Amino acid sequence: MPNNPVFAGNFDTASLIFGTFVAFFFGLILYLRREDRREGYPLEDDVTGKTEGLGGLFFTAQPKTFLLSGGGSVIKPDYTRDGPVANLRQTTRTPGSPFEPVGDPMAAGVGPGSYAQRSKAPEQMFHGGPKVVPLRAAEGFWIDGKLDDPRGMSVVAADYVQAGVVTDCWVDQAEALIRYLEVELSAETGAAGRHVLLPMPMAIVKKSNRPVERRVKVQSILAKQFAGVPQLSNPTSVTIDEEERIAAYYGGGLLYATPGRTEPLL
Repeated sequence: MPNNPVFAGNFDTASLIFGTFVAFFFGLILYLRREDRREGYPLEDDVTGKTEGLGGLFFTAQPKTFLLSGGGSVIKPDYTRDGPVANLRQTTRTPGSPFEPVGDPMAAGVGPGSYAQRSKAPEQMFHGGPKVVPLRAAEGFWIDGKLDDPRGMSVVAADYVQAGVVTDCWVDQAEALIRYLEVELSAETGAAGRHVLLPMPMAIVKKSNRPVERRVKVQSILAKQFAGVPQLSNPTSVTIDEEERIAAYYGGGLLYATPGRTEPLL
């Protein structure tokens, strides 16, 4: 058998290697647990709303400056809380009990309609410039074939009422695909002439050789609810925060557009 040097008593090379591994692994876990507390902390108690402590030096990441690709920097953790984004209340005053929306559930920002507070600037391409723009501002992009072009199609909501007409397509210039349809709302929505974005995953494009049968079906919201779609601050670009809120609005409609959607199936 190979010789195994003994340093003192029963402490030998194998013990040293094992102890070093345990110390390294413990330090790695401690480091990862500190790093994952850079955002979302401090926590709040479900019942009292009291802010819980950050856990001390060994359980909280120390502030670090991150350089952003578009310029500038951000320091995390910054020990601040997100502003109120949701209108909700807890169903019972016990830890872990569910929350329900207060007021208009479509604007409550809860459940499938919840969203995060994100950057108020458009997502940028690698070489600069907004990543998602309408075709009218996207040089070198076009839709090949009239049958596949949704512009001019009627938009029919979940209640089978025409909510508007598609006027443009917003393309992801990095991925070369359509992200949104721009819809000019009709009088049935109560916001005639207003332009809103419709995410492509929420749209069912009905293609046909007959113009009268060409339409875009939206199952998530009703025609009158198109008036509540979050508005853009710039007609030729969309910020990351606006994208988050728009997607959340249509997602919330899957559960809250009609009272019956919140009821059990059986």
